[in-house]
Order: sequence, then C-alpha cells, then structure tokens
Amino acid sequence: MLSDEQIAIISDIGQSIAFADDKQGQVDDLIIEGYVVKNGDLYELTPKGEKVLTDQAATVAEKAHE
Repeated sequence: MLSDEQIAIISDIGQSIAFADDKQGQVDDLIIEGYVVKNGDLYELTPKGEKVLTDQAATVAEKAHE
C-alpha cells in the first residue's frame, strides 16, 4: 500500500513537477515497485503509476458525492 506521501510524489511526477531531493529515496522505491521509470534526467509514470492517479481521482469524486 502506498503512503500519502508516495501518492503525492507520483502526482508530482505525473504533472511534471519537480520533487525535493530529500524525496529521492522514496522515488527510488517507486521505481523498484514499478510505479515510475527514469528516462534520462526525467521521471515518468508507468501504467501502474498512472492507475494510482486514476484511482485517487475516482476516490476523491466518490467522496464529493457523499
């Protein structure tokens, strides 16, 4: 299960927002777990990482309708 902080990092990467250097260890974990890949100097989401954002958006939408 991903932590809120890891989901935030995935979201930042998905929006091409840079993350703080102190998050590098968590980014490395996300790479190992298959959520993120490094392409040169850039980080990109894998389909698995994109699914996390889709699921997160669906959860927020469900809570808005409660």
